[in-house]
Amino acid sequence: MKILVVGSGGREHALVHVLAGEGHTLVCAPGNPGIARQARCVGVDAGNPAALLDLAVGEGVDFTVIGPELPLSLGVVDLFIAAGQQIVGPTQAAAALESSKAFAKDFMERYRVPTARYRVCTSAAEARAVLESGELGLPLVVKADGLAAGKGVVIADDRTTALATIDDVMVTRRFGSAGDRVVLEECLVGPEASFFVLSDGTSFVTLSSAQDHKRIFDGDQGPNTGGMGAFAPSPLVTPAVTQDVIDRVVVPVLDGMRAEGTPYAGFLYVGLMLTAAGPKVIEFNVRFGDPEAQVVLPMLESRLSDLLMAAASGTLGGHAVRFRQEPHVCVVVASQGYPDAPRTGQPIEGLGAAMAEPGAMVFHAGTAERDGRIVTAGGRVLTVVGRGSTYRDAIGAAYRAVAHVRFEGMQHRTDIGQKALAYSGR
Repeated sequence: MKILVVGSGGREHALVHVLAGEGHTLVCAPGNPGIARQARCVGVDAGNPAALLDLAVGEGVDFTVIGPELPLSLGVVDLFIAAGQQIVGPTQAAAALESSKAFAKDFMERYRVPTARYRVCTSAAEARAVLESGELGLPLVVKADGLAAGKGVVIADDRTTALATIDDVMVTRRFGSAGDRVVLEECLVGPEASFFVLSDGTSFVTLSSAQDHKRIFDGDQGPNTGGMGAFAPSPLVTPAVTQDVIDRVVVPVLDGMRAEGTPYAGFLYVGLMLTAAGPKVIEFNVRFGDPEAQVVLPMLESRLSDLLMAAASGTLGGHAVRFRQEPHVCVVVASQGYPDAPRTGQPIEGLGAAMAEPGAMVFHAGTAERDGRIVTAGGRVLTVVGRGSTYRDAIGAAYRAVAHVRFEGMQHRTDIGQKALAYSGR
């Protein structure tokens, strides 16, 4: 088949890597130098749905896979469906589960999905009043309502930080229109985990769990990022937890979306806090996670293309999904200054040696080719994945590969996967 993959990051490189291994012809828009080894990259903006449709029609693709959230929030799926094109992903209305945190919280309240207590505020004055009332306590989670590339969430430990964050989002407008509203939440306590399903609007299949590392520095310190590493599967997501999440989160969400006339098709990422009272939803993403996709997709034994085609055509019922049992761990290599002001244009050395490391894979994210050399072109530059028979082996493979990579200002966490060792002992 001929497949169009939309996006340019590590998640899209992982999608391309798996689909290429199944023997498909691939086009990617816009792609990156790593993706270009396995797909023909076309310089079409992922945030331009009309141009993506023109590309799909012109290329005669069998179906299209959307990687990032932006085109979904702009209605790319609605446009493709109206044109008779097969595409995997939620409609613009269904994508509001990610594009509006206020919508997601109100939706969860309507369908009794377990989540943190919250208030939606439409002005800085209202947000300050909620803070001063103490009804949600401290620490307080402050979230920009709209899309903010994974950086619009701050856990404020004290009143001063909370007030400064509210002003940063709603007055200074750090995230632009994404800060028109803020969601204030009580701070849940417990380990985090990511849970993934693929739906066709009616049926769904469960994919592997994972655990992301959002903070920039070791020990979960520093500001939130789009993700600095992950491991899969999560030892904390036991069969009992899985069934609980399916019963209390996945089924109510999919049933609720259908009831409201916006059936949900595509990947659904459920961000969980595993509290003493049971799993509670922190957030939804309407696409595969990044960097979680880079550890989950290589574990897949079932044919990804078959699952995606079934999701696009409404025939996912009855499909079974098989995963390899060996753990996968990934480390994100980032530019100096990430997440606030990443420095770009730095030549990257050691990629060949890293890719040759036994048990390792390297997925490109923020890279570009300049004068025949690969250089940094974004905040998160590479995702280096290790696999092994144990978490310890997978961690070792990932960090041996990372050790080969060099560029000026390079930064990465050194503790990715340690939680998996603490939970599993291996």
